[in-house]
Amino acid sequence: MTETTEGENLWTRLRRRKVVQWGIAYAAGAWGFLQGLAYVSTLLNWPAQLQKLTGLALLIGLPIVLVLAWFHGERGHSRVNRSELAILTLLFLAGGGLFWRYQHTSETANVTTLPTTIAPAVAIAEDSSIAVLPFVNMSSDKEQEYFSDGLSEELLNLLSQVPQLRVIARTSSFSFKGKEADVATIAKTLNVANVLEGSVRKSGDKLRITAQLIRAADSSHLWSQTYDRQMTDVLAVQDEIAAAVVAELKIKLLGVAPTTQETDPKVYALFLQAREIGGQYSAAGFNEAISLYGRALALDPNYVAAWVGLADIYEAQVEEGLRLPEDGIRLAREAAQQALTLDPAQAEAHATLGAVAISAGDLSEAAQHLERAIALAPGNASIIGTAASFARRLGRIDQAIELGRYEITHDPANWDAHRQLAHAFYYAGRLSEAEAEYRTALALSPGYIGGHAMIAQGMLLNGNATAALAENLHETDENWRLAVSSMAHYALGNSAESDAALADLIEKYGRTFPVTVAWVAAHRGDAERTFYWLEKAVQYRDPLLTSVPFDRLFDTVHQDPRWLPFLREHDMAPEQLAAIKFDVTLPK
Repeated sequence: MTETTEGENLWTRLRRRKVVQWGIAYAAGAWGFLQGLAYVSTLLNWPAQLQKLTGLALLIGLPIVLVLAWFHGERGHSRVNRSELAILTLLFLAGGGLFWRYQHTSETANVTTLPTTIAPAVAIAEDSSIAVLPFVNMSSDKEQEYFSDGLSEELLNLLSQVPQLRVIARTSSFSFKGKEADVATIAKTLNVANVLEGSVRKSGDKLRITAQLIRAADSSHLWSQTYDRQMTDVLAVQDEIAAAVVAELKIKLLGVAPTTQETDPKVYALFLQAREIGGQYSAAGFNEAISLYGRALALDPNYVAAWVGLADIYEAQVEEGLRLPEDGIRLAREAAQQALTLDPAQAEAHATLGAVAISAGDLSEAAQHLERAIALAPGNASIIGTAASFARRLGRIDQAIELGRYEITHDPANWDAHRQLAHAFYYAGRLSEAEAEYRTALALSPGYIGGHAMIAQGMLLNGNATAALAENLHETDENWRLAVSSMAHYALGNSAESDAALADLIEKYGRTFPVTVAWVAAHRGDAERTFYWLEKAVQYRDPLLTSVPFDRLFDTVHQDPRWLPFLREHDMAPEQLAAIKFDVTLPK
């Protein structure tokens, strides 16, 4: 008997015993049942685990149905030949494989992929702390996701105004979006005692918001509520949820409970869209956000949050070189001042004015606004981060480290917070701690420009040029890579390679980033070339210029008679920076 004929006979026998028919019927029925279950679960907000368990049960049932069909499909057939035995074995193996695959997929799906360099807390925190996870968008229109994300962020902002509550910042809370990590994993990673999660379903003017507060220690539900309201009630719902969280956590408010500013639902929707699109941090996103903020303010000129958002966009455009400084600084200052006219206690507006003053070179004004911003919102991680960067610019490295560490406790998954703390450690000469923070920042944001180069610079300062050269190979930005390559080769005595890298650096980046050329010159001990390129940095407004007074690569020219006059001319001398008052008191 040929192999083909045997295959045909087996197929015929499978059909005669109704294995094929039962298999098809079972698969179709299971698929239809799962579709119906998914619809009902979404409608009634049933837990996702129910669908997983049902799917698992149906997978286990498939080989059982096929085996039963084989044995009972044809009466009187009792003999089982080798071919039939092989088929039965394959059916059992397939069922086992499906079971293993499902278990393996389920387990890996429930583990959030986080950098191994961020060690979760040893135990779940027991203080009054909370992470607000992004609410799930249950609307049929996926474009409504900006609304569910925006509502989550507004709840986070409300709770952040309660001084007795430690609230994890948006960057870290939203890092779990789309990942099926369990509450215990999230809580340990973010070091919080409680988690607030929920869902939003929006259909026209109808709104269903479900929220639940979970205690991380045992994953028990402290409180849950579903709100079926009209869009006109969305702000009131936010206030109710925030009040319920405060009550359940038994927090005794020192003042009145924080509430959302009232505005028209259309204005609120425009504001949420503008903030979402502006957060993309692109030229097109900035322009669209400005348009949306403008539409919101045309409908409600007294909406403070929109004025603050608009100011932030203008300031970001200046930082990214997308708007002329004189134009962008003026527009950002006007928008932030308008917000303060409407609400003098608006912390974010003060923070924006502080950033604008830094861009304008008025460090005294920047200090005043940042001090005021922190006094008004002591738990705001973003404002603390700006203050940490500012303290480092003033040369107050210990203060910058203190502020940076505080920011990370409120925003542990924020790559930029780790980068800023790494800079502070680097300027303090604590190079091993700096390297650890740089690596954490790179783990959180692998595309972070300059991270590997900064680690390599620390290795150079420690006298390990070979390791620096190897580390520098991972740097993706050519400007940084060429600068470190030239310095490392110089330290190793490879003059030709060092000179070639320096020539390439000057040709490609001397106009845009002259400070990196000055690094190489200072590392070589070439004072003449160092000051030449520092003057070019002033002329070309290199953003790296503010790091010059504290960067240890310039230690070689500190005794040069031109060093202090250069710093004084550009308001960066130690006595000039020391004269700027900047006192910040962090909450305990």
